[in-house]
Amino acid sequence: MTDSAPETIAQLGRRLVDALGRAWERTDAQALLAVFAPDAVFVESPFGATLAGSPAIRGYWQDLSFHQSEVRFASGEIFVAGTWFAAEFTVGFRRRRTGEAVEARGGMFCETRDGLISEMRLYWHRRVGGREVLDR
Repeated sequence: MTDSAPETIAQLGRRLVDALGRAWERTDAQALLAVFAPDAVFVESPFGATLAGSPAIRGYWQDLSFHQSEVRFASGEIFVAGTWFAAEFTVGFRRRRTGEAVEARGGMFCETRDGLISEMRLYWHRRVGGREVLDR
């Protein structure tokens, strides 16, 4: 019996993005948190606050099931640079409170360490109810 080849960053990135997408679609914050290292850094948007560590990242995602329903997630090809990977993504959902449809398209840039995401930066653009939303 031979050992299999170690997982490449591209394979790792695909596995982590797919796990994140499945967890987001199920609005399962705990499963989503499982792709992050305990001391990971998460930046939700270019001008957003930097969240560091599991408690802060959990705080961001924990109310997902109360605010989003009918979530659909898709991602594109994984691009690699050293220990970093990037991928385009789209996520669509319905706001539970208002019923508005939201679609976000963007990119995620992730650094990896020990098989998990140690840093994630999202850059995205939203449409709510068919209208563009410009965050300032």
